Amino acid sequence: MRQTWRWFGPHDLTSVDDMRQAGVEGVVSALHHVPTGAVWTDEEIRKRQSEISRMKDGSASGLSWDVVESLPVSEAIKKQKGDWRAHIANYKVSLENLASAGLQTICYNFMPVLDWTRTDLAFRVGHGGTTMRFDHIDFAAFDIHILQRGGAAESFGPEVTEAAGARFAGMSEERKQQLAANVTAGLPGSTESMTTQEVRQHLAEYDSIGVDALRANFIAFLEEVTPVAERLGMRLCCHPDDPPFPLLGLPRIMSTADDYAVILDAVDSPASGMTLCSGSLGARPDNDIPAIMRQFAPRVHFLHLRNVTLETPGMPASFHEAEHLGGGTDMVALIAEIVAEEARRKAEGRADHQIPMRPDHGQDIVDDLGRDGQPGYPIIGRLKGLAELRGVMTALTHPSMARVPA
Repeated sequence: MRQTWRWFGPHDLTSVDDMRQAGVEGVVSALHHVPTGAVWTDEEIRKRQSEISRMKDGSASGLSWDVVESLPVSEAIKKQKGDWRAHIANYKVSLENLASAGLQTICYNFMPVLDWTRTDLAFRVGHGGTTMRFDHIDFAAFDIHILQRGGAAESFGPEVTEAAGARFAGMSEERKQQLAANVTAGLPGSTESMTTQEVRQHLAEYDSIGVDALRANFIAFLEEVTPVAERLGMRLCCHPDDPPFPLLGLPRIMSTADDYAVILDAVDSPASGMTLCSGSLGARPDNDIPAIMRQFAPRVHFLHLRNVTLETPGMPASFHEAEHLGGGTDMVALIAEIVAEEARRKAEGRADHQIPMRPDHGQDIVDDLGRDGQPGYPIIGRLKGLAELRGVMTALTHPSMARVPA
């Protein structure tokens, strides 16, 4: 695996120097300041590459921009409303510009309205550090009592609705405001977030868009952009829903292996594939992450390695971000599947035999606490995660493993 690190640009509290000291091999970044649906220009792309290439003292960093995360898909495209055709045309131009700068791997998602969603961004865990958390009852309290979505109470059922009512009644005004801000925060690093009124407006426009319609819109998008990516030698990789179950009455169509099979079969091209996020998929107890890696191995173009602990049975479940080798996903088994796929690709002569990976998220520990960094992206917590993942990778690929009896 090629070890990468997510960087949000010059304002990121983690510097290029820090990434070098972490020992990463490449950088995952995006032009978060460019409005969704607009063209990523050559000038802005080259500027970000230049920022990554230099350390604080001006010397060469030796790092390159390896993966784009994300080139976002607009709500207009997802709904096929408004300027959606212009946005698809702009997306194609952005792909052309990225390819001309040497970028080949493009991560994106097709989640309606909300991207990744958490109810707590600094939930305290047993060792005293903090982590991100999704509490199903808190989310129900937001949906029913803050957003006041029509039909919300019925969608949760009487038991959850009653618990959410009690939870909301005990919340301070500050907590209510914080909960709403957490849920509607938007993409990591993005300058765009939504008010509850804007969320309501989007939901109203999704009234006539169910699972089948959203999936059809997704396939239509891929039918437009995948031939461009294929011609340019690029790899588009869709991130799973996070969390991987319906929210706010909206359809979620990239939550399971079956979901991916439908999309990848519909637009069957090596240029269209998966971002395998073990944390997002791991928030469903019925997702077997090593098996999913094995099933889609040839079309896994990017890896997010993280773990979650499910706090409640069934689905949807409450969960929190665990340590990278903790939680419910067998990370050693998953990495073993990845190593096997990389060996197979190398034997085939595939240029992309080394799959880019980043240690996704991390718990805030030690100096992360009080740093007020990007939620989910602490420097020390990710360093710890990368070290743990690197240890597993090193052990599984060590020459001595070839002599271990099966």
